[in-house]
Amino acid sequence: MSPPPPLPAFADNYLWWLPGTHGPLLVDPGDATPILERFGNAASLTAILLTHHHDDHIGGVAALLERWPNTPVIAPHEPRIPFATQRVSAGDVVDVDAYRFNVIEVHGHTRSHIAYHGHGLLFCGDALFSLGCGRMFEGDAATMRASLDRLAALSDDTQVCCAHEYTLSNAAFAQHLMPRNTALAARIREARAQREAGKPTLPSRLSDERACNPFLRLDDGELLATLSSHLGHALTDRDATFAALRGWKDGFRE
Repeated sequence: MSPPPPLPAFADNYLWWLPGTHGPLLVDPGDATPILERFGNAASLTAILLTHHHDDHIGGVAALLERWPNTPVIAPHEPRIPFATQRVSAGDVVDVDAYRFNVIEVHGHTRSHIAYHGHGLLFCGDALFSLGCGRMFEGDAATMRASLDRLAALSDDTQVCCAHEYTLSNAAFAQHLMPRNTALAARIREARAQREAGKPTLPSRLSDERACNPFLRLDDGELLATLSSHLGHALTDRDATFAALRGWKDGFRE
């Protein structure tokens, strides 16, 4: 299935939602205002799914629960998310309305980050972005790399519903690393056209991410050559490659 267009919030957040029998199913509603403007007349919400505790992902929940107090809130085992009615972790299955999602552990951006996968959709919060990934605020390279490997193992047609419009800003770094990657060049042209038309660049297809996203291409020869030249030495393993890549991205300027 394809999700409805996400609701924009803040500078670059997207609030994903799916239609439900008892009202919309919401994912990471960091801002209540767009939800209330769109769905304020709904009798109820189906549920709220949360991936991690950052305020731009959970900041709207309190106001939404004030409006719809009986809404199920599904979240990771994380004390910094106080209003969960159901806690889930890796391997759990979430059944809400007609939807079934498998919970995937994607620690690294935070120590309790999870993703929801089902119906060809991946709600991955800030773990994986189009052409990039989240910063490692509470994890190390090995943890984050393993998390992304789990996501990369999903089927080609998985639609990546991440939480920020970062595609074009990530594209500059990706193209610096892999200037001869023709799939990446095509993805950048597509993303520019989408933004010029006022459309989101998301969801992206996982097959495109595997072809273009440097954080899913740690064995790419062109990427490794560029990164080794930047560092002044060869890299020893995938975790070292990931750490160097993420460190460079953190300070990268075009």
